[in-house]
Amino acid sequence: MPKKRSAERRIAEIKEKISGMYLVCAGTLQERMKTCGRSYCRCSEDPEAMHGPYYEWTRYVDGRLVSKTLSPEQARVLEKAIANYRETEDLLNVWKQISAESILGMKKQKG
Repeated sequence: MPKKRSAERRIAEIKEKISGMYLVCAGTLQERMKTCGRSYCRCSEDPEAMHGPYYEWTRYVDGRLVSKTLSPEQARVLEKAIANYRETEDLLNVWKQISAESILGMKKQKG
């Protein structure tokens, strides 16, 4: 029973960590600087004069790659949501491993 209690405790810790998260989003966030394409704009000559920063969130939606430009505030919130998503994936992988070990560690019943 000590192994079972240990597994239950570890799973409870994982559940608690996941339940403490608010927003969870997949994808990537990029900060970009851009040129506008106007020949008379200083950005066309000087790389230091590019426009931005612009924040782009790229993710898959229904199997298609989708990008969306975000405000700086949205980007700040999304950055935490992406970190939460990655942590959730890691925690779920640990939970799956604990579950497999628990199942394989059960004694076989004679039937």
